[in-house]
Amino acid sequence: MTKPIIMTDASCDLPGSFIMENKIPFLGLICNFKGKDYEDSFGESLSYKEFYEGLRKGELPYTCQINEYRFTEKFKELLKEKRPIIYIGLSSGISGTFNSAKLAKEEVLSQFEDADITLIDSKSASMGLGILVYNAYYMAENGCTGDEIVSWIESNKLKMNHWFMVEDLKYLKRGGRIPPFKANVGSLLNVKPIMCIQEDGTLKSVVNLRGRKKAIKCIAEKFKEKSMYTENQIIGISHGDCLEDAMFLEKIIKEDFPNNKFIINILGFGMAAHCGCGTLSLFFLGNER
Repeated sequence: MTKPIIMTDASCDLPGSFIMENKIPFLGLICNFKGKDYEDSFGESLSYKEFYEGLRKGELPYTCQINEYRFTEKFKELLKEKRPIIYIGLSSGISGTFNSAKLAKEEVLSQFEDADITLIDSKSASMGLGILVYNAYYMAENGCTGDEIVSWIESNKLKMNHWFMVEDLKYLKRGGRIPPFKANVGSLLNVKPIMCIQEDGTLKSVVNLRGRKKAIKCIAEKFKEKSMYTENQIIGISHGDCLEDAMFLEKIIKEDFPNNKFIINILGFGMAAHCGCGTLSLFFLGNER
């Protein structure tokens, strides 16, 4: 049995050390920052410190999806290992990147008919995608077949909960998520929107709360309300350069549910460019989204 290759996007927001140490192949969105293009590469192409300092000074970066050519070249490179490829990608409801992967697969198969490439639209983002990748990697390491891994992901991806709050409403306004008037009023009133990702992989605003601590506690309550199991689960927390708040969120959950593994990591460029500093997110498997 040949161990499959697990491939993903840098938008999975797993710690770069995990990706690099385990040699997990990836591609990253292109982020234009201060007039220069950088690949989202877990802080390798541009330091998180410089990126977030720029955001705080008013920089408004924008991102471009991964194109078909880059996927084609990456798939061809990985085919040299003569192993099945399982690509777990960013939600098609958020980015056109997954469609680029589909076009690239068609191109590769036209040249290499025996290529074994499976594409999975995770309908997830940030560490919601990351937890799926994390589990898939260890399933492969522990001897699971490609079919078993794909089956597990397809059975669980729509149970992956994404709950997050945004600190600065200008990013949602810029992305067309909320109208300018509501963003301006919300900022004056210290409103923090709680958002989630729906089953179709798109964003949805759930509730607006006044005050950051109240919003953080609301996110923590979602774990109690929706978690599939409250022990021995991988829980992801990603943050827009607000580590103290991420650790506060972890502490709240641990008080009631101590027997879980937490992965806490900073938001990469792909996500942070659309959410901004101070964003805080929680990810876990639930009975449903």
